[in-house]
Amino acid sequence: MKRNRILLAAGAVVTLAAALLVTTNAYAANLLTNPGFESGNLSGWSCTGSGSGAVTTPVHSGSYALNGNATASDNANCTQTVTVQPNTAYTLSGWVRGSYVYLGVTGGASTWTTTSAYAKLTVPFTTTAGQTSVQVFVHGWYGTGAYNADDIALDGPGGQPTASPTTASPSPSRSVSPSPSRSPSTSPSPSTSQPPVTGLPKHALIGYLHASFANGSGYVRMADVPAAWDIINLAFGEPTSVTSGDIRFRQCPVAECPNVESEAEFIAAIKAKQAQGKKVLISIGGQNGQVQLTTTAARDAFVSSVSAIIDKYGLDGLDIDFEGHSLYLNAGDSDFRNPTTPVIVNLISALKTLKTRYGTKFVLTMAPETFFVQLGYQFYGGTSAGDNRAGSYLPVIHALRDAITVLHVQDYNSGPIWGLDNQYHTMGGADFHIAMTDMLKAGFPVANTGQTFPGLRADQIAFGVPAAVSAGNGYVAPAVVQAAVNCLVKGTGCGSYTLRGGTTPAFRGLMTWSINWDRYYGWEFMNAHEPFLNALP
Repeated sequence: MKRNRILLAAGAVVTLAAALLVTTNAYAANLLTNPGFESGNLSGWSCTGSGSGAVTTPVHSGSYALNGNATASDNANCTQTVTVQPNTAYTLSGWVRGSYVYLGVTGGASTWTTTSAYAKLTVPFTTTAGQTSVQVFVHGWYGTGAYNADDIALDGPGGQPTASPTTASPSPSRSVSPSPSRSPSTSPSPSTSQPPVTGLPKHALIGYLHASFANGSGYVRMADVPAAWDIINLAFGEPTSVTSGDIRFRQCPVAECPNVESEAEFIAAIKAKQAQGKKVLISIGGQNGQVQLTTTAARDAFVSSVSAIIDKYGLDGLDIDFEGHSLYLNAGDSDFRNPTTPVIVNLISALKTLKTRYGTKFVLTMAPETFFVQLGYQFYGGTSAGDNRAGSYLPVIHALRDAITVLHVQDYNSGPIWGLDNQYHTMGGADFHIAMTDMLKAGFPVANTGQTFPGLRADQIAFGVPAAVSAGNGYVAPAVVQAAVNCLVKGTGCGSYTLRGGTTPAFRGLMTWSINWDRYYGWEFMNAHEPFLNALP
């Protein structure tokens, strides 16, 4: 952001149980129907795409196996829903072959592999309280061609019939939703964490407040920020030097902002916003605030100094807006799941420490540019392909995926980005926001690494746009932004783009740079999008 812009065994168990006259839940060797496709068809399974079916070769065992035909627009997802018991451990397994083959539970745990010969995948998971069914899936990846699967098994106790669930009354608009629902998704290795208890509305309006500097948009006092804003990010906390890790925040000086409030008034206004249910965060970085935690000493200074800011002003959490050269990947650091570059490792450690220190209500947001996230699909810095900063937020996001409240990528000041449809998307239309956000929900292979970045929970995903033409490159009218959100949330008006991650009813909301610029332009962003978000299901 810029300042200036097993069958036999089951029989044995049953026999033993009968002999002992013990009544228990029957454990099936495999809860799935047609698990090895030995019916010669897809009976019991529901598969997307054309060309998928049972084949006689190659098979792992028996006479048939599944052949899934993944195309550029379809990952050949095959699913089966079975009855299960709540709070119970299960194990899903299967034999697969092909490029990027995934096995997992819709909305839960999954795993994947790339292999030319059959290899076994195993996914252990535990059902939640009250859960009586589960959908398992196997699929390939877009544009990678055919894959095979065979001998898929779901081991665990079969479920018992239950009464029809009571239909809950719909929640009113903007009701607080600490545990928003997630729509079924075919996302590879989706997060299995639960949403943190933050008290945010289901769909939030998020903005940055120029609190430490002035520019052409003018200064806005904290007390004058309208109640429509759910998350207010104070811009910015900046380091005393690039590598010190020592973050300082000061209010805008009177010489720059003649109407700046006193510190006591500022703190009182923050408390008043929080009493309304709003969240106020300190945002670290920005265009001018380069932060490189190259040493453990810098890491520790970061934790100490950021904690001091949060405590002094009574803030709800932290926003990470590292830009420029704050994050990068050393040559050979090609596994985003296990990074080795100090500036990445130390930032992850620092954020985990802060999260632990402040607990479950700590709000953590991030505002990376597309260069540092979605570009990782085409280039990844640690592989020495292109700029070493490409995709460098991915290991941070992945390591903190259980702690992130909202990831709102800056869909502005961006060059063309290669999407999951293997087409370039450019700023200026709804398709840019659709394609960039879909990548966060669906996940994507990380370039030249053989690894896939897993999709995030729907409630963690938002996107950012400029509030006005002066705020940044990539401004589009509110109607264009809302068309993109309608596609993402409802699956309507998507044009020629096919959502790889499915719809996202729990889409968290919209972020803008900035509240100040929105005020300057007559609150166009707020007035258009706050009621729009209210009306979303």
